[in-house]
Amino acid sequence: MTAKIEMIGVKKRFGSKVVLDGVDLAVDRQSSTVIIGGSGTGKSVTIKCILGILTPDSGTIKIDGEDVTKLKRGGRDALMRKFGMLFQGAALFDSLPVWENVAFGLIQGHGMARSKARDIAIQKLAKVGLTQDVAFLSPSELSGGMQKRVGLARAIAADPEIIFFDEPTTGLDPIMADIINDLIITTVRDVGATALSITHDMVSARKISDRIAMLYGGKIIWHGPTQQIDHSGNAYVDQFIHGRAEGPIKMAVKA
Repeated sequence: MTAKIEMIGVKKRFGSKVVLDGVDLAVDRQSSTVIIGGSGTGKSVTIKCILGILTPDSGTIKIDGEDVTKLKRGGRDALMRKFGMLFQGAALFDSLPVWENVAFGLIQGHGMARSKARDIAIQKLAKVGLTQDVAFLSPSELSGGMQKRVGLARAIAADPEIIFFDEPTTGLDPIMADIINDLIITTVRDVGATALSITHDMVSARKISDRIAMLYGGKIIWHGPTQQIDHSGNAYVDQFIHGRAEGPIKMAVKA
């Protein structure tokens, strides 16, 4: 079966700094894969390359078997309609009410009538446990956990085929983080989407994923089923998932 997302030998550098140095990764259809790794290891760059926000220096990125690194404008627009994304920190527009934040892509990207888009937004808000009255509030009136729920509703608004989650539990207390993790699992399943997440939160990574990949030194150094990560046989993976200061991963610490 063709992978939903496939990266083959993807490289990306910024000046003299090599961020991705031959990333190979395959994400199966309707599966949930989490990329783990420390800050600055290239997790966000990986997502941005798949989205087309950044162009790889070399390598191939396939969506549904099609190389998307060479798409023209029309093909790129069609590709973007397959994606939904939950941004780190929710990234809501303060000037728009909650429902319009959720419906933003429907109105701007799909040209949907505002009244229909509002109805869909209210339906999606219900799916993440928010009542209709929340739809007419400003994002500034919401707690961090509620903002994250709104961001999730926006991510699923157009029933995307692929959903990206960028550090979905950052800034949340442990209980709210667990609630968001549960919502991610149920909403991805309901939509029937393929999920690709990036995080350094191992509690979240273990809960929302079918498979985990670790990015280090510009490469995927381990990729396998979530239940096997404790027996990876990889010293770098073992150090990271247990949060040990001692090990092959050396952190740069300024005096």
